Amino acid sequence: MNEEKAARRFFVNIGIFTAVMALTFWFVFRNQDISRTVSAVGRMSGRCLAAAFLLAVSFVSAEGVMIWYLLRGIGERTKLFRCIGYSFIGFFFSGLTPSATGGQPMQLYYMKRDGNSLSGSSVVLMSVAVAYKLVLVLIGISILLFWGEPLKQYLQRYYGLYFLGLFLNTALVVILLLVMFSPGVIRAVFLRADKLFVRLRLWKESGARQEKMERFLSGYQETVRFLKGNKGMIGVILIATFLQRFTVFVLTFVVYRGLGLSGTALWDVVFVQASVYIAVDMLPVPGAQGITEAMYRCVFGSIFPGEYLAASMCITRGISFYAVMVMGLLVFLGANVRTGDCETQ
Repeated sequence: MNEEKAARRFFVNIGIFTAVMALTFWFVFRNQDISRTVSAVGRMSGRCLAAAFLLAVSFVSAEGVMIWYLLRGIGERTKLFRCIGYSFIGFFFSGLTPSATGGQPMQLYYMKRDGNSLSGSSVVLMSVAVAYKLVLVLIGISILLFWGEPLKQYLQRYYGLYFLGLFLNTALVVILLLVMFSPGVIRAVFLRADKLFVRLRLWKESGARQEKMERFLSGYQETVRFLKGNKGMIGVILIATFLQRFTVFVLTFVVYRGLGLSGTALWDVVFVQASVYIAVDMLPVPGAQGITEAMYRCVFGSIFPGEYLAASMCITRGISFYAVMVMGLLVFLGANVRTGDCETQ
């Protein structure tokens, strides 16, 4: 029954994602001369196209490398390519669900299924998530402090959305750190949820379930203590995350040069692309579809002239999001075929 519900939810998410994608494409091309856009796409350098694709794959793979590094650091035996697989699966389900809420639960499921401890995997994923959001917040604040006036000019009516995105990402960092270093918060949430589910008769009272929770918390606390005692590992993750973030920001400049354009500095393109990510990252839309494209058309209008605007958006989003989504789906299907397991949860 649970498998049926999970499968139903999976296909519902696929349906919603597809519907939003169709609306997004309609929005992008409704007033466009498609032949001119296709012609502009055709002028894209093959070498730059390959470089952009490599940057997109590197962005997702880097998270897998960090997961592998931390898992090995806490004593878990795991393979690098399997961890990169977790990253692609996470990217796929993050893009499929509002506010990217589905990625980490699916990663955790496959990590546990492959023999990694639930408590250790939870801390590792939380550490990666904190680093990811913290670096994004630091980049956002730095852009605001040192590039504030150009930022306002480029973002125009989306300037307020940038502050909302920065606030939401900062709030999430605080919440994740609180949960990570305060096991009592996790215990309190579990106990309240347990009582609620018993009251709703979704499950029966069980002392064994609470014992499992305590064992999980014990392992969780040990892993957190280990990471706190090995701050060098956290430093490596922060530096790696910083470099990871810039791979996807630089991707847009590679597309800019690949279309044969010049005149705008590398850092202008990078900072504008970073501002788009910060603004839309936490919005409750699968893959931030629609709003990303709308904001892109507004803020990059002065960088990509004429038909190059729609062409650059198709190439940039097509490579950095949709192509990687397809790769994530293939990895997800491959992970299930590998074990003969067709579960989606």
